[in-house]
Amino acid sequence: MKRADPKVLIAGAVLVLAVTGAAFGLSSYWIFLATSAVLNALIALSVGVVYGRAGMVALCPLAFAGIGAWTVGWLNVHSELPFLVMVLLGALAAVPVGVAIGLPALRVRGVNLAVATLAFGGALAVVVFDKGFPGAAERRQVGRPSFAASEPGYFLLAVAVLTAVGVALAVVSRRSAGARWTAVRDSERATAALGYSVTSTKLLAFAVSAFIAGLGGALLTGQLGVLSGIGFQPMASMAVFTAAVAFGSAYFEGALLAGIAATFIPEALRQLGLPQDIAPGLFALAALQALAGGSDGIAGRLRAAIGARRGPRQAPGSEDTDVPPAAGPIRPRSADPGTVPSEPALRVVGVNVQYGAVKAIQDLDLTIAQGTVHGLIGPNGAGKSTLIDVLSGFVSPVAGQVILGDVPLDGVPAHRRARHGLRRSFQQGRVNPELTIGQYLMLSGRGRADRRHVADLLDAFGCPPAVTKVASIDVGTRRLVEVAATLASRPSVVLLDEPAAGLSAQESARLGIGITAIPERFGCAVLLVEHDIELVATCCDEATALDFGQVIAHGTPAEVLADPAVARAYLGTGAETPSGGSSPVGGLDQAVIS
Repeated sequence: MKRADPKVLIAGAVLVLAVTGAAFGLSSYWIFLATSAVLNALIALSVGVVYGRAGMVALCPLAFAGIGAWTVGWLNVHSELPFLVMVLLGALAAVPVGVAIGLPALRVRGVNLAVATLAFGGALAVVVFDKGFPGAAERRQVGRPSFAASEPGYFLLAVAVLTAVGVALAVVSRRSAGARWTAVRDSERATAALGYSVTSTKLLAFAVSAFIAGLGGALLTGQLGVLSGIGFQPMASMAVFTAAVAFGSAYFEGALLAGIAATFIPEALRQLGLPQDIAPGLFALAALQALAGGSDGIAGRLRAAIGARRGPRQAPGSEDTDVPPAAGPIRPRSADPGTVPSEPALRVVGVNVQYGAVKAIQDLDLTIAQGTVHGLIGPNGAGKSTLIDVLSGFVSPVAGQVILGDVPLDGVPAHRRARHGLRRSFQQGRVNPELTIGQYLMLSGRGRADRRHVADLLDAFGCPPAVTKVASIDVGTRRLVEVAATLASRPSVVLLDEPAAGLSAQESARLGIGITAIPERFGCAVLLVEHDIELVATCCDEATALDFGQVIAHGTPAEVLADPAVARAYLGTGAETPSGGSSPVGGLDQAVIS
């Protein structure tokens, strides 16, 4: 989520005021150019939504703008509506087209999506724009409103609209929709695992982008009076896109700089007697540099520089502290007979997963009881991660059934499984670094995580305060935050996929304390997939061992880790169970570690 730093907002406001003040000291021609810069900034903001925030490459911003302009032209000929009403309708007319263009983004991405959107822009230019805009042949002017009839007045109207859109996007960025866009950009799988529909998130980004671009095109009719299709060609869209990427139009100040550059650099080249085609080349080089560096353009680098000058600020209480002492050794609750409920929270019945001739999972049965922590172990390639993907809806089994409580999950997509109460973490941390810890947990909670619940989760796993920026914490702490986030929506079952990977001994101990307390503290069953045998032995009530997609042992952690089949799976065929000590768990653990 693109959070608005107060100092940056002030700088942006000063920049807008400076441009506005400078414009009123210029001739009508330069004020006209300043209006063009503002409208170009508006279209650059639309690129910032679909690319800068949602991470999708759409090379047709001026196609959406052209639809808004064409609609205003048609309404100007066939109706007597006020200008601002026509502008709003023009922007709205671009929305369904934006959604239609967003449909390919559900299946393709990257270069393929870029080609598809560029082709759409070219087709629209040939079929619609090149045939002329309504009223253009008769030279029928689109009249401006009386309060904006002059060039300075219309410039102020354009500035007001740009400012309103910028404020609206800043508000959206603090809401679920804005966070979902950046979540999709970072990881579609993680977004679905949070319970959000990737489909609706992408289509919403395209709809908002099309509306903003359509608004810019609609206002362009009032600036020019009569339009032609020349300004809405695919190459013009490419120039706007590269300028938006180069300057970082996901940020308001980046879009404003992109609009100024897209307008005044070609004008400067004209004044110098140089070809104006040089400008798109310059924007393309700058965009390539931004893409190669993985930055958010010039605006992103400026914000990073400002943050660096201010220095890293550690939130109160976020400094590293000792792990709070436990009341005693962490022992599985199953050590007390009769404390493990028999009601199943999650059942796996006869599941088979096959990739070609490879059988990843074979006739697997597994039951996770309510109020328990169930460990799932096995060597690499045993099928543990595949099973997690099956349970969470990312892989469809060729046979078998997954039942959450008493609800069969056959055919239920990943985001709906999350809404039903089945949440998961990932082996690779996927916490959005642009959020604070509290914002990330609130996003994960889907409206079910209040401040008290967030504070309880952070306390349970020894995480820094909610106001701490995710980008400022180390990788190990991010893993703890991600585990806490799986509980934010108060699920019935959480699937933790190797949460201790990359953690220090201190962090692993902290994680173990938190996982052990999950069933009693948060009323949630846990399936823990982990290579850390000691963590499984100390946290879990029950354990299951897999090898080659089949269950080879099931029981208490001590029983499973003492099973000769488990030792052979880890140590190789013919290996003997470690002997000579009273703790087979410790023997296998030491063998695996060594």
